Amino acid sequence: MNYKLPLLITFCAGLLIILAEFIPHWPFSEISGKIEIWFLIISGFAIILGQISLLKMNIYKVANKTTNWKYHLVTIISFSVMFFFGILYGMQKQPGLLGHGDIISGALGVKPFDYIFNSMYQHLMAAMFSILAFYIASAAYRAFVARTLESTLLLTVSIIVMLGNTSFGTAITSGLPDTMKFLHLPNLSAFIMDFPNTAGQRAIMIGAGIGIIGSSLRIILGIERSWLGGKQ
Repeated sequence: MNYKLPLLITFCAGLLIILAEFIPHWPFSEISGKIEIWFLIISGFAIILGQISLLKMNIYKVANKTTNWKYHLVTIISFSVMFFFGILYGMQKQPGLLGHGDIISGALGVKPFDYIFNSMYQHLMAAMFSILAFYIASAAYRAFVARTLESTLLLTVSIIVMLGNTSFGTAITSGLPDTMKFLHLPNLSAFIMDFPNTAGQRAIMIGAGIGIIGSSLRIILGIERSWLGGKQ
């Protein structure tokens, strides 16, 4: 009985959203809008619960001096600093509890929250993605070994696309006449990205969409109940 009410609410909300997509008239359109607003409100509380869980986990690991506890301490300090400046002085055009912090914002040029975000977080994120690029290149090198027809085709296409986006690739085929313009590496690269690649991406998106529909129906109809937690 403890899980029948959530299942009933989920079924009714999902059914109303589906009906609103096919019958965009009163009262379904209005009800759908209200449900979407409730979803945003619940999401806001979910973010708060996630932040509390994050702090609780990191504080536990720091207090018990677990492996690499110093990194968890950095997480707690970083979270506290961003939370402190965001609450007190706000961000962008939104004021905080102490207004816009004109003195400190004037010294930094922007609000403290925005200064830390733009000057530290974005650079750290760029560095992380830069490091990730080397791992991707290493994985691609191991994956693109020409053992089968499919891997050979993948290797050939990847070389064409990479060279077509470099000045070196442009220089290689720059001597070809205009009648063979299609064979210029930049043109070949653009053709592959615009047509075969786009077709593959759309096929993947269609498959993912069908999977989402199936999962949603299982949740709405109460077949999938793992989201309730525990053994149902």
